[in-house]
Amino acid sequence: MSHDDFNFEPVRGLPERLPPGEHILWQGSPDPWALAKEALMIRWVGGYFALLAVWRAGVSSATEPLPVALAHAIPFVVIGTLACAIIYGIAWAQARATVYTLTNRRVAMRIGAALTMTLNLPYQWIGNADLDLRKGGTGTIAFELIGDTRLSYLMTWPHVRPWRIARTQPALRCIPEAENVARIFAEAAEARVSEPRIARIIPNHAMAAE
Repeated sequence: MSHDDFNFEPVRGLPERLPPGEHILWQGSPDPWALAKEALMIRWVGGYFALLAVWRAGVSSATEPLPVALAHAIPFVVIGTLACAIIYGIAWAQARATVYTLTNRRVAMRIGAALTMTLNLPYQWIGNADLDLRKGGTGTIAFELIGDTRLSYLMTWPHVRPWRIARTQPALRCIPEAENVARIFAEAAEARVSEPRIARIIPNHAMAAE
């Protein structure tokens, strides 16, 4: 029996139904392995424990037979494997809980494995977007916000551009087919920002009547 933790959402990844005139252009989530590599540094952790295992075996080999020296390295291998498994589990949980949405009006980000929240970023709030494309087609699209809009780096991590703490840049992190998603965003943002706006003019006699 399947179970969806977010079956209360009227629209997947969004806290409410889309208003008239707005429609979804794309939805996606981070790739768990790419997120583990780029945001949670799983390769660095694995490499660290691998070096410890080699060092321990090398030190022991000076006084012990080779099989015994190799056995001394086993605890570091086990701990390193366990640490990497935990890191990947965190990345998987983050990816499963995350839904990125591009509509014709905004970027919406449902994020947070433990404390879930949704960020709504109208295209008018975004001054610039940067694509960091990686091998295999995965990549990160980071948004530079304009005006007085401020986001907490800690609250939105890992869905941010790394090390931009003073001026946090929310990001679609480690998404597959990132180049295609960036093209969809660019076309939608350009169309939305250039869309003419009609101001409501109140006649003088109406104002006087009020």
